[in-house]
Amino acid sequence: MSRVPLVSATMLPSARERDDLDATWSYLEKNVDNVMWKLEEGLDMKTYMGVYTAVHNFCTSQKAVNSNHQNTGALTHNHRGAHLLGEELYQLLGEYLTKHLQTVAESAGSHSDEALLAFYIREWKRFTDAAKFNNHLFRYLNRHWVKREMDEGKKNIYDVYTLHLVKWKMDLFIAVQGKVMEAVLKLVEKQRNGETIDQMQIKAIVDSFVSLGLDENDSTKSTLEVYRFFFEKPFISATRLYYQNESKRFVAENSVVEYMKKAETRLEEEKQRVTLYLHSDIMKRLMETCNEVLITGHSLLLRDEFQVLLDNERTDDLARMYRLLSRIKDGLDPLRTRFETHVRKAGLSAVEKVAAAGENFEPKVYVDALLEIHGKYQQLVNVAFAGESEFVRSLDNACKEFVNRNQICKSSSNRSPELLAKYTDQLLRKGAKAAEESELEEMLIQIMVVFKYIEDKDVFQKFYGRTLAKRLVHTSSVSDDAETSMISKLKEACGFEYTNKLQRMFQDIQLSKDLNSQYKEWHDKLLGDGDDRKSLDPSFQVLGTGFWPLSAPGTPFVPPNEITKAMESFTNFYDHKHSGRKLTWLWQLCKGEMKANYIKTGKIPYTFQVSTYQMAILLLFNDNEKLDFADIQQSTSLNDDILEPNMAILCKARVLLQTPEDGKPQAGMKYALNYNFKNKKIKVNLNIQVKSEQKHEAEDTHKTIEEDRKLLLQSAIVRIMKSRKKLKHVELVQEVIQQVKARFPPKIPDIKKNIDALMEKDYIERLEGDELSYIA
Repeated sequence: MSRVPLVSATMLPSARERDDLDATWSYLEKNVDNVMWKLEEGLDMKTYMGVYTAVHNFCTSQKAVNSNHQNTGALTHNHRGAHLLGEELYQLLGEYLTKHLQTVAESAGSHSDEALLAFYIREWKRFTDAAKFNNHLFRYLNRHWVKREMDEGKKNIYDVYTLHLVKWKMDLFIAVQGKVMEAVLKLVEKQRNGETIDQMQIKAIVDSFVSLGLDENDSTKSTLEVYRFFFEKPFISATRLYYQNESKRFVAENSVVEYMKKAETRLEEEKQRVTLYLHSDIMKRLMETCNEVLITGHSLLLRDEFQVLLDNERTDDLARMYRLLSRIKDGLDPLRTRFETHVRKAGLSAVEKVAAAGENFEPKVYVDALLEIHGKYQQLVNVAFAGESEFVRSLDNACKEFVNRNQICKSSSNRSPELLAKYTDQLLRKGAKAAEESELEEMLIQIMVVFKYIEDKDVFQKFYGRTLAKRLVHTSSVSDDAETSMISKLKEACGFEYTNKLQRMFQDIQLSKDLNSQYKEWHDKLLGDGDDRKSLDPSFQVLGTGFWPLSAPGTPFVPPNEITKAMESFTNFYDHKHSGRKLTWLWQLCKGEMKANYIKTGKIPYTFQVSTYQMAILLLFNDNEKLDFADIQQSTSLNDDILEPNMAILCKARVLLQTPEDGKPQAGMKYALNYNFKNKKIKVNLNIQVKSEQKHEAEDTHKTIEEDRKLLLQSAIVRIMKSRKKLKHVELVQEVIQQVKARFPPKIPDIKKNIDALMEKDYIERLEGDELSYIA
């Protein structure tokens, strides 16, 4: 030891007395007794060395060796004698400690509650401090006899310090632990009831219980068995009983929300209690017990309140319920199911309000209704349910239901993707209410939120492709960046194949720009400077048939001479540049601007923005003051369903005057230019799509979708059978569903119909046992 306090002590025995074992132990016992009771006074260095030497001499006494030779007749060396004397000294020390602790135990009997805790803690500290000191005094015994015994695998042999702990456990702890724990639990209950206690007392008790955990098979190791059995077990039982009683009383007198607040507070208190004065080992069992009593025991009550909180949008209380029920096994499963049902009902109700307004609602109103419900409950999931993946899945399931199967979708399952595509077109088309770039990007992100839930993604693709084609052809896109951004989002969601044709459209537009420049150079070079082309300034777009969702005109048409000349000129140029290609003129998509030189606002003539059909009609009036319906039809060759609505637009805008004025344009009516035409704008847009054309386009699109689905199903069937060679009919149907469902949810009768069609075409054949085989 580096420092030993100086006090008076018993004198070292003489050489003669050293041979007397009783006298030697008597000397050791007096000094051990001083250490046990008066350690604060200490031993002087001389006495300390005397005790250490006495232990050494006691264990190596020759007298003891000789005595052992006579008694056993079989020992021939010193170590065995030292072994026997070490054992005797060890036993004498153990007997002393037992007597000492019996005295302490008698004193403990006169204390109770907090006084008992104070006594136990004080005695524990005194005893363990003395144990450390004695361990130094008996180092020789530890180093030799104890070590040899332990190395030989002897049981119940410990170093001197550990021997003290073993004796404390056997002779004092077992006798008083019951009352000590009773006092500890009373203190904890006081604290739970709001009183202030000395927490360090409980911590000291916990530490002492932990220190008494000794491994019987290896005295150098410690365990928590004593702590767990004598402290943790009664502590957990008392905790369970306390909260069972408290929670029953509280629930009977308070609301569910107030109970949840109380439960959260209690759970946090118990967690802090572990940090402050309990051993960390208890945390798991303590929390499990509290969860079982405070949450599982009242889980039905909490879950019954969930719908009320949802209906009243009590986000904070929903978050509290989520935190509590997430602590117990399967605690949230019923909540997720109810949440999904609630969101689905909210979505269906929102769509019903849109449908109640009539069939002529704007796509924006419909999409906004879907987004409002999704946004509201997405926020709830993020805030109240911590964005938990299972609640996100419940939200997704609910949204998928009300987006694809609602009041508006009853007439057609394709309505949602169609309306979403039309709303996207409104956003991306130039208009009076064009959004800022950042706002537009955010709107496109919202579009993709709804798109994620659309099952018939092929329907959206078709309608979006058609509207994109029109925007590109008519140069009516709000910006190329916005168009590119939308296509990138679709590509990220559905892959390259989904957007391949859309991207090729952009390439054709760029190629057309280059082609127009080349055409003008060619035309100028061909005709020289004498050509006067001021009357017409044409621009052409060449669109690849395989990539653009466009069809040939639905009516015959004879273009005016001015247009015919330009058309023939470009055709000659294109045939010279690309031999073997055929140009089909899509008159229904062509448009232009005309100067109305016959009527001016001030000195500036009006400019009419017209379709090619309207241009052909108006150009007839360059040579005629008046024309009847039959004349116009004969000159243009337009069908009634195209000519009539276009004439109606010109008459409604007062560009043409109709005689008689009442009634729709038809045979027998006469028309003349309105020389008194007036408009607030110099540029007057007459190129308005008629409803009949819109209806025809929608029908045509749906027919294309059905045809494409048939081809997609057949290609999937062939691809599967080619790789598998043979397959059961049911398995083939399931594999087709898996491959195709990303584009649209296929109907089983449609799959079977296409399987039969492929069998007729000799792609596959039916074998025995409902098995199909691929025909190479």
